Amino acid sequence: MTYTVAVRELCEFTAKQGDLDLRFTPAPTALEGIAGHAVAASRRGAGYRAEVALSGSYQSLCVRGRADGYDPAQQRIDEVKTVKGRLDRQPASHRHLHWAQAKVYGWLLCVQEQLAHIDVALVYLDVGTQQETVFTERCSADDLRQHFEAQCRRFIAWAEQQVAHRVARDAALSTLVFPFGGFRTGQRPLAEAVYKAAVAGRCLLAQAPTGIGKTMGTLFPLLKAAPTQRIDKVFFLAAKTSGRQMALDALARLSDSAPALPLRVLELVARDKACEHPDKACHGESCPLARGFYDRLSAARAAAVADTRASLPAPALLQARVREVALQHEVCPYYLSQELARWADVVVGDYNYYFDLGGLLHGLAQANQWRTALLVDEAHNLVERGRKMFTAELHPAALAQARSSPIAAQHSPVKKALDKVRRAWVALDKAHPTPYTVLETFPDKLLAALQQCTTTLTDHFTDHPTEPDSALQTFYFDALHLQRMADLLDAHSMVDITQSSSAHPHRASKPGDSVICIRNVVPAPFLQPRLAAAHTSTLFSATLQPARYYADLLGLPDDHVWVDVESPFSAHQLQVQVARHISTRYPHRAASLAPIAALMAQQFRARPGNYLAFFSSYDYLQQAAALFAQQHPDIPHWCQSRRMLEGEQREFLARFTDTSQGIAFAVLGGAFAEGIDLPGKRLIGAFLATLGLPQVNPVNEQIRERMQALFGAGYDYTYLYPGLQKVVQAAGRVIRTPSDEGTVHLMDDRFAQTQVRALLPGWWTVG
Repeated sequence: MTYTVAVRELCEFTAKQGDLDLRFTPAPTALEGIAGHAVAASRRGAGYRAEVALSGSYQSLCVRGRADGYDPAQQRIDEVKTVKGRLDRQPASHRHLHWAQAKVYGWLLCVQEQLAHIDVALVYLDVGTQQETVFTERCSADDLRQHFEAQCRRFIAWAEQQVAHRVARDAALSTLVFPFGGFRTGQRPLAEAVYKAAVAGRCLLAQAPTGIGKTMGTLFPLLKAAPTQRIDKVFFLAAKTSGRQMALDALARLSDSAPALPLRVLELVARDKACEHPDKACHGESCPLARGFYDRLSAARAAAVADTRASLPAPALLQARVREVALQHEVCPYYLSQELARWADVVVGDYNYYFDLGGLLHGLAQANQWRTALLVDEAHNLVERGRKMFTAELHPAALAQARSSPIAAQHSPVKKALDKVRRAWVALDKAHPTPYTVLETFPDKLLAALQQCTTTLTDHFTDHPTEPDSALQTFYFDALHLQRMADLLDAHSMVDITQSSSAHPHRASKPGDSVICIRNVVPAPFLQPRLAAAHTSTLFSATLQPARYYADLLGLPDDHVWVDVESPFSAHQLQVQVARHISTRYPHRAASLAPIAALMAQQFRARPGNYLAFFSSYDYLQQAAALFAQQHPDIPHWCQSRRMLEGEQREFLARFTDTSQGIAFAVLGGAFAEGIDLPGKRLIGAFLATLGLPQVNPVNEQIRERMQALFGAGYDYTYLYPGLQKVVQAAGRVIRTPSDEGTVHLMDDRFAQTQVRALLPGWWTVG
């Protein structure tokens, strides 16, 4: 069996050396890189060939890639690298890697064109000045062949191990048996839909009830399909820690049921959770785990994936396991885990690892031409998470802190550039003094000032890499992100200015104190190419109704498949009551408190146990809890507080036991409204004192207008659908298993409306 590797992947494996060095080295964006390559190609002669596809073999290894350009007249191959700033500050390890890549392309071209020698050129194009710096070396074909074979020899032992692993993995997956003996009701049709989507190479949107085992019901069929569909990687993407843990638990169960299953499972965690030395910078002169990182990476990587248990596969590469291996080999755990993503079969991580503009997993998949399969857990969350990924804001405090930094005081060009941004910002606010303004485009003068400022800061950081300034860098990265989103601005986003007096009514607004935002409204144009890049993708959740709303906002392909899995639960398990005598509309909040408290106490006395009560805000929650405590002091209750830490959240949930009784007050859409599992007597009911509708404010009204223009359903897309999704998620905490029984009180007269009832689960019988 042949192992295929990209030129870049081969050289990054064999030619990286020395320290991990993340000192400020400004890099062009992907768009700047593409534009830079085009500029370089346009300057060449008429016979110049750009993007030359090349491939070659060494024993069982196939190496392929695209050379940036070849000039037959000069018999010169170009490896083009776009850069920012001074080349003389480029680490030697970077130049070494670039030469290694260029010479591999040189050999592949010599074979293809039957050349005895060739000029190999490293072309560095500065995207700021558009100037080229070219380093050229004349190489004989024999020298290039020796270089190529040396790289291949360093890689081939690993490649042969990978081939053997893949053969064993696929053989084991072909005979994999469902670990629970039989499927739960509803789990089989879900699994069948996932399998069929994988075989057809389609995108699946699957609504499946809470409690049927969606995680195993999606992972198992996708792994079964992997051998026949030649799937290289499965990416399980989740919005929250709880979703990632459920995936890891399901994969552990599969491994326990098939002890010889050679499946490499990698958990990716955030940098702040994996960093061993948060007080140190990421370079060899500061952090001992960055010093010599690439020199020790090979041994650490081999140890991480090694079979350490005699004929059994290596343990799952969970955070603790990766940390253990990393510290044994004195390398950084966080960056070791990123390297291991290349060699894992299943990667479990947050949405941003794939969908963000700089997503690690998507970047690796594209560079290596992997055939990938996506599982997107609790996909209803991807709408809001997607909007946040592609929204950019500038806050006046960030600019103020940057202007008052020591570097700004000491370096005149930096101070002048920041002051120019401030002047443009003040002028913009004077031109738009109203509390909230939506602009047609991003203001030209402010954009020009930001571009000049980031160029100045790029030059400064490049010239002074050992002078870090967190305030200056924070503003710099915020400004870069804003510029990037301004370049991509279209109907999917809007530009708005919010004066400080809008957020702080008791404080007078001054010019230059506004928040400037490029606000993404529809993430579909950004998510669509990421979904299209995968061989198959399944987006699943208990609340994906109506399907058209999610297809529109998430950018699902026109030929995507929709499945609504029938619930295994019956109406007798859940008593759903609408309190038609209560209105939780904002003007009626004060009047609603007494009847809400009375209804909650009545239900508790009729059937004592554990309940969750959800409110639209902390203020509303606190008012209701205070009145409830005053009128019903004998009924235990506890409340969610603002910005709860993880430990406090665990304490909150720990009060739900099989023998405890009481009512917990929580905020709809918060930490306890989804992703928690309280089966049996741990939770027997819920109260919903809200429809979950987003607040009517100038921002949401602008979003409503944009939704109306794009989809013809402005109110529904902005308010109704997002609100009812939260309600159904929260109510879904009550019935978790086929033996659960409980009660849900929908405490607002609007729940009786036909349009609202149509968005509630079909198996509910609403009284």
